[in-house]
Parts: sequence; C-alpha cells; structure tokens
Amino acid sequence: MTLMERRKSKVETRNSQEQTGSRSKGRVRDFKDLDVWKAAREFRREIYILAKGLPEWEKFGLANQLRRAGVSVTANIAEGFGRFGCQENVQFCRQARGSIYELRDHLTTCVDAGYFVLAEGRRLDGLAPRVAQLLNGYLRSTKNMKLAAENGQGRAA
Repeated sequence: MTLMERRKSKVETRNSQEQTGSRSKGRVRDFKDLDVWKAAREFRREIYILAKGLPEWEKFGLANQLRRAGVSVTANIAEGFGRFGCQENVQFCRQARGSIYELRDHLTTCVDAGYFVLAEGRRLDGLAPRVAQLLNGYLRSTKNMKLAAENGQGRAA
C-alpha cells in the first residue's frame, strides 16, 4: 500500500468512526483531546480575566504580556501536536513550558504592584505548576512513544 493509499484509508476510517460515533473514549485524535491543552486553556481563561481587571495604564504593558504568554502556552501545545516529528513537538512543548514560567513571573509582578491580593496571586500561581506537570507528562509520553517506535523498527529490520 502506498503512502497516499494509507493516508486516504486513515481519513476514511476516521470519518466513518466519527459518523457512527465509535470513537474510543480517551483516545487522542486532536490537540483539544489532550488533558494538558485543556488545563492550559483553563489557565489562559483565568489569565484573561486577570488581565481585563488590570488598570488602564497596564493595557498595553503587563496586561498584553499576560494575554500573549497565556495564548503562547495553548498555541505551542497545539502547534507541536500538529507537527510530524517528535522532536518538533517536544520543542514546541518546551516553548509552552517557558511561557508558563513567564506567566508566573507576571503574576508575581501583579502582586508586587498591588493589582490584586496575595491570596489571588497564590491561587493563580498554583494553577501554573499543574499545567507544567501535565506538560512534562505529555513530553515524557511523546518521547516514550518515539523510543517504542524506534525499538519496534529496529527489531523488524
């Protein structure tokens, strides 16, 4: 079977499963199925709410940085998922992890500037490690799948 025939078959199978509703529960077919993306999305929502409540003079400064870093986390997870190579996916996930830590620093800045109380800062800062933990797990899983594929190919050759 040629590469094009395999791709066509894969698409036809996916379309038929979607129409009959026989998708496997817990199976990842899209970046939106990833638990890490879902957690990062929720974190991003919280960040947007925070940014909206910042003083007007921060609209193009800190608020903008918060929104951009929040979007960066989910966008990099999605873009990495869409790449063909494992290494590309890993690199985009590393970018997402960097943005998580950037957000933590921005949250500290907000607390230091008195834009919200320490308890709210701690609550939001507590969401970041959970997203980072899920991202680290996703990275480990991705790397393990690559190793398994390489080992499987090595034995067959």
